[in-house]
Amino acid sequence: MRTADELADLFRAHGRKLTPQRQRIFRALEGNRGHPSAETVYDAVRVEMETISLKTVYQTLHDLAELGEVAALELGTGRVRFDPNVERAHH
Repeated sequence: MRTADELADLFRAHGRKLTPQRQRIFRALEGNRGHPSAETVYDAVRVEMETISLKTVYQTLHDLAELGEVAALELGTGRVRFDPNVERAHH
């Protein structure tokens, strides 16, 4: 996955609004090797930014998926997971 700064540049290049909330989400994903749910990312970001909304996290993750920066994984659990490791194929 790209760095938080690279994701910020990518959002700007695609005409997407860059907010402090989105920047915090990018930092929460940076270096993440797991497959976090939006709720997991929300909980991590909320520690430092209490005003963030779950809707913002979902929208940002879906925007990242649309840009090919994360993969949205439907695993049949009713909760979408997001894989930030899109550079290499893996199980």
